[in-house]
Amino acid sequence: MIYTEFFELPSYDKGEILRYSGAKKQDMSLDGIVDECIAECNGKFKGRVCYGEFPVRIKDNVIDLSFVEVESSALAKNLKGCESVVVFAATIGIDIDRIIQKYSRIDLSKAVFMQAIGAERIEALCDAFCDKLKAEKSEKGLFLRPRFSAGYGDLSIELQRDIMRALDCGRKIGVTLNESLLMSPSKSVTAIVGISSKHCTPEFGCASCENKDCSFRKEKL
Repeated sequence: MIYTEFFELPSYDKGEILRYSGAKKQDMSLDGIVDECIAECNGKFKGRVCYGEFPVRIKDNVIDLSFVEVESSALAKNLKGCESVVVFAATIGIDIDRIIQKYSRIDLSKAVFMQAIGAERIEALCDAFCDKLKAEKSEKGLFLRPRFSAGYGDLSIELQRDIMRALDCGRKIGVTLNESLLMSPSKSVTAIVGISSKHCTPEFGCASCENKDCSFRKEKL
């Protein structure tokens, strides 16, 4: 069964917007332009998620997600001990793409901040969905693993095709995939969340990443 849900997005996180834009939080001179961009974006985003829960089996580095088998040592490590996974796709809609396209022609600095706002909003949507899922599963004594997306580590980006088919993303939430494996709307995400009866904290995320100079690296690790 594939489910669809709509989410009200939380308040904007200006610190995250600045991080995604590559700017420093301490640069107060950017507050004005960020506020202008946020004001223009207000009311433009529609948080939509479609998802399904699937049994998972792992043998060595081969993961059977029920609708596809994929080989990935990173994902196998993340899902070790899990009985099932929730696979989801999320989007904030097409309006942000239109805004970015407009400012790419007339104001490149605003285009950068609009891109950053889109990134912050889709992450906020994914966080909201995972928080809701965590609350539901914790009532049953179950625990979540960190969400894991195609293209992360050694997990092939080609998995996007299988996830899109399994969730029927085009019909459910209006997300499609082109031949280059780029999603439309662009501010869309697919991810896998492991579900386990045992609490575990896998070593994933910024704290374990070897790219210490990444501009998107979380400051609080």
